Parts: sequence; structure tokens; C-alpha cells
Amino acid sequence: MYRVGMDRFNGLDVPESLDDALHPQTLALLVYDMQVGVLGQISNADVVLANVVSLLGAARERRVRTIFLRHFFMPTRLAGTYALRQAKIWQHHSRAADTRPLIPYGSPGFQLAPELVPQDNEAVIDKVTMSAFEGTPLDIVLRDCGVRAYLIAGVALEVGIDPTVRHSADLGYVPVVVRDACGAGNAEAAQRSLRSLEFAGDAMIADTAEVCTILARLPVADLP
Repeated sequence: MYRVGMDRFNGLDVPESLDDALHPQTLALLVYDMQVGVLGQISNADVVLANVVSLLGAARERRVRTIFLRHFFMPTRLAGTYALRQAKIWQHHSRAADTRPLIPYGSPGFQLAPELVPQDNEAVIDKVTMSAFEGTPLDIVLRDCGVRAYLIAGVALEVGIDPTVRHSADLGYVPVVVRDACGAGNAEAAQRSLRSLEFAGDAMIADTAEVCTILARLPVADLP
């Protein structure tokens, strides 16, 4: 299953490299908020989308478990203190009454990019939180499937992917951030996130080509 020489301790495999972490049987791919209304807010959306499509293709060839995530904002009447405060900051309003839900559930902006169509054996999980592991069944699903590491790509690195990765590290996962398949609204903040995640050891950082090359030489997962 794993390359000879992988570190083992207490009966556990301790991944040191991408080759160690990216075994299709115990791997998942999280496609984070690749929605029409989110992609429209970043400058290099076409590059990010192309890399996510490549990553998705490589994962499907190896039958890697794949989950798409979608974000939406609650109707104004159901927006709480935090949501209203965040809306004021993001929308540059001094009064909460002047804000509006940026991406309502079911709106055109809520939909996934048309290039990303989930297959029957893939799932879509909707959320109102930045961490995809908060208030969703994601952790239950991955744990029950024996997933130990996951690839994450999408938008936005500095807003939602960062807290998702940090949360999952505390839950015991090994996250792999595919940096050139991650978009950002603020490039400087995104670079700070990457540096901080790498420094703290919360995630492995990789590129799309690197991940696709490794997956291509690994065995196909024994999944339907």
C-alpha cells in the first residue's frame, strides 16, 4: 500500500510526503465553494477552475472519494449577530439593516460552476460556516469511510479553506492544500495563510501537477 520506509510508530503510519498521504483508498477530495457567485469575486477564476477540473479528473480516475461544498447566506431575518457583523464588514455598511444575503440558497450564484458536475457517487454538502467541518456531516462521513488525508481546492483560501484546514487538523486529518487550485480574494492574505499552515504543520502544500502525477502512479481505490 505505502512506500517502503514510511515512518511507523504505535502501530500507525505517519505520512511524511505526498506519496505517503495520497493513497486513494484513504483519501478524499474536497472541492470548496467553487460556485458561480464566489468565482465571480476573484481575478484568476479561470486558472483556478482549470486546475480544479484537472485535480477532479485525476481523483476520479483513482476513485478517490469526492465531496463538493457550497456556501450560502441565511435570509436577513435569520442572520445572527456574527453573520450581521460580518455582512457589515464585507459589504462596507455601517448599519446591519443595510446589508443583504450575498448568496442566498438556490440563487444563480449559489450553483456550482457548470464545468463541475458532481457524479452519482459524489456528494454536495451545503454550509453557512467557513469551516466545512462545523455544522455539517463532513467529519462523520469521512471518518466512517476511513479517510485519513484529504486534498482541498477551491475558493477562498484566506477566508474558508484556511479555517477548514485548521479545524480538520485538530480532528486528526492530514490536509493537503493544492495551492494553484485555490483562489483568493486577497493574494497577500492567501500567502500568509499558506505560510502559516506550513509553518505550524497543519497541512501539506502541493501543486496540481504534482498531485496529479502522484495519483497517476498509485493503485485505484477498491470502491464502486
